[in-house]
Amino acid sequence: MSAIEESILQMGRQARVAAYRLAQLSSEEKNAILRAMASSIRANAAALMQANDKDLAAGVEKGLSAAMLDRLRLDEARIEAMAAGIDQVATLPDPVGQVMDAWERPSGIRIEQVRVPIGTIGIIYESRPNVTADAAALCFKTGNATILRGGSEAIHSNRAIAAALASAGAPEHAIQLIPFTDRESVAALAQMDKWLDLIIPRGGKGLIETVVSLARMPVIKHYDGICHLFVDQAANLDMAVKLTVDAKTQKCGVCNALETLLVHEAVAAKFLPMVAAALSAKHVELRGCEKTCAIISDCIPATEEDWDTEYLDLILSIKVVSSIDEAIDHINTHGSHHTDTIVTEDQATAERFLRSVDSACVFHNVSNRFADGGEFGFGAEIGISTDKLHARGPMGLEELTTYKYLIRGQGQVRK
Repeated sequence: MSAIEESILQMGRQARVAAYRLAQLSSEEKNAILRAMASSIRANAAALMQANDKDLAAGVEKGLSAAMLDRLRLDEARIEAMAAGIDQVATLPDPVGQVMDAWERPSGIRIEQVRVPIGTIGIIYESRPNVTADAAALCFKTGNATILRGGSEAIHSNRAIAAALASAGAPEHAIQLIPFTDRESVAALAQMDKWLDLIIPRGGKGLIETVVSLARMPVIKHYDGICHLFVDQAANLDMAVKLTVDAKTQKCGVCNALETLLVHEAVAAKFLPMVAAALSAKHVELRGCEKTCAIISDCIPATEEDWDTEYLDLILSIKVVSSIDEAIDHINTHGSHHTDTIVTEDQATAERFLRSVDSACVFHNVSNRFADGGEFGFGAEIGISTDKLHARGPMGLEELTTYKYLIRGQGQVRK
């Protein structure tokens, strides 16, 4: 066994012990520690930005894109948002101990189904250092011990954030950050099923597929965010322009950003010049089907690969479709089952779209960018699951719990 494997194995043992301790904490005790974590993030803001400067400098040297550097960047506002997110988690109802159901059997035994922590959770993520704080806070609130493995591009930032969190009085080893960034650490974590109950990879498709292929424990996947917006023939076109621009440009390097725009042929001639002008003002590169290119003269012809691409950049593919059926079929075929939107004033058409699109989040007349745990009222999110079991969509506190049955009686025996 290598030194890295032995180190991570020891972290797993420590996490299991910490999980049993966490399960004994009351909601009040957990909330007090969470508020202390938020205060520590604020108090260490200068140190966090200094550490982040090292990561940004290394990122520039490596040639990271502007979008990737933006994902990596910490400033005063983002650090305050991290702290505020932890504070918000402290105010949310604690799902642990919640009685989900209760009933009594003819034998007289009483059964309760009660929410409990999952136990120990490994989280592997890339680029965004705020995930360190978000994941730690959500897992801590739900009584789960956490082993975090961030990407090499954010190692200095992640270490600084983890150190700030560790100084807030949580049980020892409740939140651990793997100090190694090589792929051996991913393999070691993914195969540690004796000590780890669940693993959640957040990052590129390659990372997720690697974890899935190696993991010996359940995996909750966050695959590509190939998100669509469909402009129906009954759409309010001014609204459609506004939603398209927001979904694509408000923050293009995130998983719920718009990647493919579908436009009904009945409104394409009028709508496409409107949206092209608005997107051009935001410096968005357009790649379109043949019909789109016939209307937008400077549009780049799209390839088949474009329909299956998560750009995470100021690039948008556009396809003109003949019907809602074609739109739904395109989304279910080329999408990643993440987040998709219809813009229409026809309620029946909207309901058909909402029912038929097989995605975790399906919106009507709302920007894709609202597919977010905070916007859903969950507080900071652990990620957006594109799985169907056991969690789907933005993962908040309840998705970090499981349940057990508590059975009470007065000496009943089975005859």
